[in-house]
Amino acid sequence: MKLDELLTRQFHLPSIPKVVALLLMELDRREVDLKKVNRLISTDVALTTRLLRLANSEFFKLCGKINSVSEALALLNLAQVRSMAHEAAQSASLKAVPGISLPRFWEYSLNTARVSRSLAGVVRQNQQAAFTCGLIHAFGELAMHLAMPAQTSILSEKFAPLDLRRASAERNTFGYSYASVSSGFAQLWHFPQPMVDALEHQYAPFENNVYEPLAGVIHLAAWRARGRDAHMSERVLASTFPGQVGLVLGLDIDQVLQQDPFDWAAHT
Repeated sequence: MKLDELLTRQFHLPSIPKVVALLLMELDRREVDLKKVNRLISTDVALTTRLLRLANSEFFKLCGKINSVSEALALLNLAQVRSMAHEAAQSASLKAVPGISLPRFWEYSLNTARVSRSLAGVVRQNQQAAFTCGLIHAFGELAMHLAMPAQTSILSEKFAPLDLRRASAERNTFGYSYASVSSGFAQLWHFPQPMVDALEHQYAPFENNVYEPLAGVIHLAAWRARGRDAHMSERVLASTFPGQVGLVLGLDIDQVLQQDPFDWAAHT
């Protein structure tokens, strides 16, 4: 399937059922805690993309300028958020994407978001945009599995969806990877251009003389989260560290690993 064809498809990305349930409960309270709503939505890839798509729509004068869940919530009214949450509840499922372990994918995406935010602070990039990009950077993988389950299943026999080599394998097989799919949808949904560019170039942030610092941040964070998911040893981490990306950003492997939030993730 060509990339342009894939981008014309309509997808209902699944949300985490527990998160959707808690969100609906909070939104039904007489006095809604917006901080809690923010925290809940910010843990869920599908909810975040839904909210940003709505906030960046042409209906609002800030189209193309909303980077984060908190910015979107400041723009939208609670009725719009409730409607979005009810729509998400209809597609919340643990078995909605062929070939993908959704609990594992959700955990990986949130870990990438947390590391992205930390690294962005070190290199003085927009931390809110970095967190959002880290969270949604691989939703193109879900879209690819939904659109062409047979082809992605064959590829997964050699390279699992969270394998460090997955993006390269997809580019060699299909001519594009999940990064281009994520970026393509972000462009269609009028996400801020820096986020679109970061998603597009996350696979090779400085390829062909491109310089996208936020893409480099996402690249390093995804490397860390995939290494964590694969339980890589220190030796394997050292051998796979994308040193050229780190060099351009002024980050070495120790600095990247020091931003690792996994020890406190359960408490946030």
